Amino acid sequence: MRHGWSRTAFAALCLAGLTACETSTLAPRRTEVAPHSRPDGLKPPEAPVKPVEQGPSRASEDLKLYYARVQADLLAQGLLRTDGGGPDTPFTDTMLMRNFERIALAEEYERGAGLRPSAGELGFIKKWVRPIRVTTEFGAHVPQDQRVTDVNQVTQYVNRLARVTGHPISMTKGEANFHVLFMSEDDKDTIAPRIRELVPDVNPSALDLFNDLPRSIHCLVIAFSEEEGGYDYGMAIAVIRSEHPDLLRRSCIHEEVAQGLGLGNDSPQARPSIFNDDDEFALLTTHDETLLKLLYDPAVKPGMTADEVRPIIRSRIAVLLGGL
Repeated sequence: MRHGWSRTAFAALCLAGLTACETSTLAPRRTEVAPHSRPDGLKPPEAPVKPVEQGPSRASEDLKLYYARVQADLLAQGLLRTDGGGPDTPFTDTMLMRNFERIALAEEYERGAGLRPSAGELGFIKKWVRPIRVTTEFGAHVPQDQRVTDVNQVTQYVNRLARVTGHPISMTKGEANFHVLFMSEDDKDTIAPRIRELVPDVNPSALDLFNDLPRSIHCLVIAFSEEEGGYDYGMAIAVIRSEHPDLLRRSCIHEEVAQGLGLGNDSPQARPSIFNDDDEFALLTTHDETLLKLLYDPAVKPGMTADEVRPIIRSRIAVLLGGL
């Protein structure tokens, strides 16, 4: 998603089951940063995955080195900021209105056409109506100490999103409808079966990407609407590579979970924002919090068009900016 790729691309796949084709979305996060060395042999071996106690495979170790260089390169360029924005990144009511429309309503890719770019038309509001119950899952090859860190990061972020949106969002050890999967390269063969287990009627062709994830995809989220033809989400599944260093992994958590709430597009004009392909910010910003507050205003309903939602958003922006 870096340097020429959109940070999260809504790739409109036709996923059956919980959703109609036009309301299911896949949002992969990509990178085009080219570190000094590149791993090879990333395809999974034909033999069964070796036991965890034998340690990670060469492919997994190579990915870990690759992503460490990606993070180092970005930090060296002054990117992946964690300050949430400041005096150097002011935003106005006009900017918020424009960015809300581009990020919450427009889609980067045509629905049902894979990664074919869309014409950029504004679509419909997509969000959750029912309570969101989040759980974390880990592949067998994810280190135990890393699991503790990731659970804590997701929990803190979920609590923050609940405060920001006013929507019921919480962690659960019971029945969940938002699954955050941390998977290593050595766990890759288990991703598609797990998604199929969670969404039994998912179209098999929609899972092809998971069978051979290119390293340019850092993480992704699939969101499903509650009813066929609807725009209210009822299930989401995020997949995050465990080989990422801490900041990139945390950045994936922030972006993919927020994407799964309904902020599905990127805009090169959005700043300060994680919904931008320039990677200036690693973590959710004050600007992005405002977008979430707007999206989860009770007057904003799933399926609303731009014309329907625009006067609501305009009035809410005036209130929110007055309180910033």
